[in-house]
Amino acid sequence: MHALRLALTDPRFDACAVPGALAVQPAARAALDKAAALAPGGAGSYADRLAAAVEAAGTTVQRPELGTLVATVPATTAERDEAVAAVAAVDDEAVRLRTAVKSRDGFFTTFFISPYSRYIARWCARRGLTPNQVTTASLITALIAAGCAATGDRWGYVAAGVLLLVSFVLDCTDGQLARYSLQYSTLGAWLDATFDRAKEYSFYAGLALGAARNGDDVWALALGSMILMTCRHIVDFAFNEANHDATANTSPTAALSGRLDSVGWTVWLRRMIILPIGERWAMIAVLTAFTTPRIVFYALLVGCAFGALYTTAGRVLRSLTRKATRTDRAAQALADLADSAVLAWTGGPRPGKRPSRAALWLAAAGAVIVIGEALRSDFGSPWVIAAAIGYAGFSAAAVSAPLKGALDWLVPPVFRVAEYVTVLVLAAKADVPGALPAAFGLVAAVAYHHYDTVYRIRGGSSAPPHWLVRTTGGHEGRVLLTVVLAAVLARDAFPVALTALAVFVALVVLVESIRFWVSSGAPAVHDEGEPA
Repeated sequence: MHALRLALTDPRFDACAVPGALAVQPAARAALDKAAALAPGGAGSYADRLAAAVEAAGTTVQRPELGTLVATVPATTAERDEAVAAVAAVDDEAVRLRTAVKSRDGFFTTFFISPYSRYIARWCARRGLTPNQVTTASLITALIAAGCAATGDRWGYVAAGVLLLVSFVLDCTDGQLARYSLQYSTLGAWLDATFDRAKEYSFYAGLALGAARNGDDVWALALGSMILMTCRHIVDFAFNEANHDATANTSPTAALSGRLDSVGWTVWLRRMIILPIGERWAMIAVLTAFTTPRIVFYALLVGCAFGALYTTAGRVLRSLTRKATRTDRAAQALADLADSAVLAWTGGPRPGKRPSRAALWLAAAGAVIVIGEALRSDFGSPWVIAAAIGYAGFSAAAVSAPLKGALDWLVPPVFRVAEYVTVLVLAAKADVPGALPAAFGLVAAVAYHHYDTVYRIRGGSSAPPHWLVRTTGGHEGRVLLTVVLAAVLARDAFPVALTALAVFVALVVLVESIRFWVSSGAPAVHDEGEPA
């Protein structure tokens, strides 16, 4: 039965087949009609011949890994008896439960959550609950946890830690429910892609509010933690997009990594030290319950900084030692991740221009100029405006050619660092009440836009439209606007301006994001890799 479920009811694929069964979604109906009109002959079942004809016509036919499951079309009585015996030998329900869990997960999730969360997923499936409902329950639980943390009382911190773990269990359950019952949807993909960040960053805000009640201002640490986490993720996404379809994609570093993955304990160690979401949320929950918000953020900053340096250093070594040729698709993905206004106005890098070896260095130079001047100058100094103009010029030069260099995948993360850290420095130097919380809100809104871009690209759909990047200014436009506001406004008015900018960006990107993710063109993809 589960082999048939995989073949007939998985909505993620335009066409899906196992021996003896073929199913198509509306997007592949024309290919099926064409294949059926040809009436292909030959050996094998008619469904198998149709599947081959559909694939030969250029439509990808997904053939799920069956493992111990059985799917066959017997031609004789003996083959039928053999097939029936093989089906009877399979524990269909056990296979469904086992495959409901991600093939790659963190240590904490694998050994402390999944052994029982899969049964919660089955319980939900048998009662008609959907993954989207479980995802929403996880978000609500996390928001309640953030509210408990915001009380600033010890009971609130303990309750927040417990609820955060409950939220994570539900977060694992929703994906397992989707895989168990094959309930994938475009709306579910959007919720799955964005709610994890909303939950985590809301909890950071709750901790900062709770600390403020006790006279400890940790908003800068909360914002720093969010910046570090977002920049770390954009490094992961940019590297993967730049390399997953590169040709001659080998290196000694990658070979060493493969050998390490063949040794069990090194696999788990390497997954744990980068603080994936399971380990990270467990650490946050325990430290919240027993320590203070300041200690939570210190631990986050140290742990995530180490994980970011470890993964980035390994990827830089791979990029420098592998002989890979970047594809046009990869270069376009990096250009989209850049969120650069110059690309929105011109439609992309100049056609036919050769890749530049200086792209990363131009981007880094611009980032150093604007962050360095913001750190050096007093709040409101016109020199910071000049630095922001220089940053815009360097950024435009960096993306004027296709990003096909060995390290060009670092260009989008450099832009993220420049924008987010500049906002943090200006808010901290304003030194007025509300500046850092307003900066937190602005970075959160912009980060949502960047995560939305990532998941559109990962789903194989187009990046956000150019009008959206133009409307929100691109990274260089927002940097320039922020430093101009700091220069022309009084200190007390700066938090209000940041709040207004945050609300504007949030409204524009949320409306467009919701429109896209509930549309028929959105991809029904769910994260099957290692958790972020």
